[in-house]
Amino acid sequence: MSIVDSLSPVGSGPPRHIHEREEETIVLLSGSCEFWIEGGTFIKKSGETVFVPRGTEHTFRVIGDIPSRHLVILTPGGFEGFFADMAAGQFEIPRNMDRIAKSAERHSLRFTGPPLGTA
Repeated sequence: MSIVDSLSPVGSGPPRHIHEREEETIVLLSGSCEFWIEGGTFIKKSGETVFVPRGTEHTFRVIGDIPSRHLVILTPGGFEGFFADMAAGQFEIPRNMDRIAKSAERHSLRFTGPPLGTA
């Protein structure tokens, strides 16, 4: 199991993606997020949780006026290496997508489309 404490600024979020190996649970500790899971959208706020089964296309975007702090829990473990790569390289979406995609491939993550709110 991997547990990552993440702080995301308003308006941010990853491109649409699929975790090929892991189930993902996101626990919102502060802020609000709009989630997109296989074509459906919904909003979750602090104190709420989202579960994404492995192999399911999804993304989120931080909405409102405060950053979102959330726990990202992935089962089985191992995906924390992707977040370590992101931090070590100080990678930013979309500026470093080529290097982010290489790390994603090593960690069985596949990008499938743009972040929410973009073309």
